[in-house]
Amino acid sequence: MAFYDSIKLEKGMYSGGRSLTAVLEELDPSEHYKGTPLEGLDAFQRQLKRYDIRVGGAHSDSVQKFFETSNSAALFPEYVARAVRQGIEGSDCLQDIVATKTVIDGMDYRSVVSTPTDDEKALKPVMEGAVLPQTNIRTSENLVKLIKRGRMLVASYEAIKYQRLDLFTVTLRQIGAHIAHEQLKDAVNVIINGDGNNNAAAVVSLGTANTLTYDDLIKLWGNLAPYELNTMLAPTDMMQKLLALDEMKDAQAGLTFQGTGKMITPMGAKLLHIPSMVSGKIIGLDKQCALEMVQSGDILLDSDKLIDRQLERASISCIAGFAKIFKDASKVLA
Repeated sequence: MAFYDSIKLEKGMYSGGRSLTAVLEELDPSEHYKGTPLEGLDAFQRQLKRYDIRVGGAHSDSVQKFFETSNSAALFPEYVARAVRQGIEGSDCLQDIVATKTVIDGMDYRSVVSTPTDDEKALKPVMEGAVLPQTNIRTSENLVKLIKRGRMLVASYEAIKYQRLDLFTVTLRQIGAHIAHEQLKDAVNVIINGDGNNNAAAVVSLGTANTLTYDDLIKLWGNLAPYELNTMLAPTDMMQKLLALDEMKDAQAGLTFQGTGKMITPMGAKLLHIPSMVSGKIIGLDKQCALEMVQSGDILLDSDKLIDRQLERASISCIAGFAKIFKDASKVLA
């Protein structure tokens, strides 16, 4: 039996570094609603329904709807966090370059490192009774550098209480988009320069300085082996040079780019435009095993301030860093 309409909401639910949604799911599991009209809603969405709060659409409620009761006011920080998270995920290229995401509760984290030699990668036949070759996995020497990114929400409750939630959500999503943009810069920096554990990406030299040719791309593809070249990152100048190659002007490439806006490369790798990258470089990587994202907790909010309508200078932030998994799974063409 489910009792979503009898749960007492309070500030203490935001302690412990977990989201309110996670806490509510423990108290009121979504699996209890299979086959009911509430199937498909998570625990937080059921609470919005309980208090008749519409956060989207032409008939969305105003911000003050959250503060009609003390119980519903406790939902406001989670609404803010979810909107910011949507902005991070919606404008985020990280999902296209991160192999795995690790969420931790503290600030100290060491990733694992495995650097097999070419001979170990070969996995040669083993004679009967012989010892199998070893793959050594160890913790990295240095901690992953975690960086706090965020914004300060500066607005009086009086200024926004009549604001429609769908429009307020757009503003919050933009904060998330800014956080994602900075995290992407951090990720690219780690791919190129390493995470402090002597694992900077090897450089594959262009055949002719400041000139990009199809042969250079083939060279990058070959140097990345035995890893798969499935993702390429390029700043604006190199993107323009790449798209100007004759191999990018065939009918299929043109149809894909002009019809959908999605860019392809001659090797079939996913091509991502990263304006913040240093000019004159292209990164080639195997998305499946090149980079780990480490995040400390969830979106961090001044929950008490938001619940008490003290929106002036309420902080919204996220703490995250990046670690390289396999050093040779990314190369820089420059």
